[in-house]
Amino acid sequence: MAKKGNRVQVILECTGQKASGFPGMSRYITTKNKKNTPDRLERKKYNPFLKKVTIHREIK
Repeated sequence: MAKKGNRVQVILECTGQKASGFPGMSRYITTKNKKNTPDRLERKKYNPFLKKVTIHREIK
């Protein structure tokens, strides 16, 4: 039987692209430990639509 751990899959979505109005949406899938980081995750990732590194935040 599989273990039920604290690790969950989360989706990171670009915050800069919503404001700019460019078509498409940059999203990444990653995992996080719910116990260690209960708040929303925020990472700098590459956005291929804007062709630069932007802040990506966790969405529900």
